[in-house]
Amino acid sequence: MAGLAGCSTRPLPKEIEQVPDERRLAPPPAFLPQLPRPRSLNDAGAWIPLSRWSRQNGCGLPRRITESRTPAFALDTSNGTLLLRINSRVANWDGLELHLGFEPQLINNQLFVHVLDATKNLEPLILSLDPEANPGRTVVIDPGHGGQNTGALSVLDGVCEKEYTLDWALRLEPLLAAQGWQVFLTRTNDMDVPLSNRVAIAEEHQADLFISLHFNSAAPSQDQTGLETYCLTPTGMPSTLTRGYDDDVSLTFANNAFDAENLEYAVQLHRALLGVIGADRGIRHARFLGVLRGQNRPAVLVEGGYLSNPDEARRIADPAYRQRLAEALAAALACRPVARSP
Repeated sequence: MAGLAGCSTRPLPKEIEQVPDERRLAPPPAFLPQLPRPRSLNDAGAWIPLSRWSRQNGCGLPRRITESRTPAFALDTSNGTLLLRINSRVANWDGLELHLGFEPQLINNQLFVHVLDATKNLEPLILSLDPEANPGRTVVIDPGHGGQNTGALSVLDGVCEKEYTLDWALRLEPLLAAQGWQVFLTRTNDMDVPLSNRVAIAEEHQADLFISLHFNSAAPSQDQTGLETYCLTPTGMPSTLTRGYDDDVSLTFANNAFDAENLEYAVQLHRALLGVIGADRGIRHARFLGVLRGQNRPAVLVEGGYLSNPDEARRIADPAYRQRLAEALAAALACRPVARSP
């Protein structure tokens, strides 16, 4: 069975998760520079004052907005406002929850951020320019699970996640086509598609964007609710979620070439869906998501709510609600696509 992670907060056995064999993935290119992998503030060059970074990049200075033992800082930019809290990996970017790789630190009463967070999380958002229109308008939509790989089960009636993700994708397809996108689905019926095949479909169609659709579960707990949006973890950075798998920060995957575009698309889609879902569990990074790692294009995985939460499961079961989810994604992609890396 081919499965995708991110649809249950419980660890899944590897025969279900079926993470692709590492030997299928290209090794890290030899020309890549050695990225810093700090474990403490004593590692030279790993941490930089946010004030210095913001001055160098034409932003204002960060301002302290709380005086608690774990103070918070705000950085106002032309693209939005960044909120950071000392010793917390959870930041806020222009109203959206954003998970960092490292906890910001207070050193000599100055706010320091890790260099990887500066380059991989802050720069794509704060310094992003209005990109030129991408002539490519091909998107692959991936309805998670299928066949014997049922995904999460609704706490209300046991309906499988695979049914809801397929319906969501089928609703999204004509909306994107009407906007000029060429749309391909990794499955159009209840069939089991291996993760490697989902990546191959995007490669076959030379897609400019890959979006994998899922719903979440924290069973047996019924408390958790809300939207999570994932992209691949940049090299050198710890993942937000590991699901019990080894999180080797030294690994480089094909999709890491699109770290900046991944994050920009994740923010774009997350913001639109949050207008429907309401509860924000953040934009996150994970390294074990096999459906993302081999992609040679921007790729995002969306967890559109918790089937283990009765209220959210009730909304997800409503076809009109799934239509709203489809319309939100289509609206997010109605603007010009994010320009791809060369």
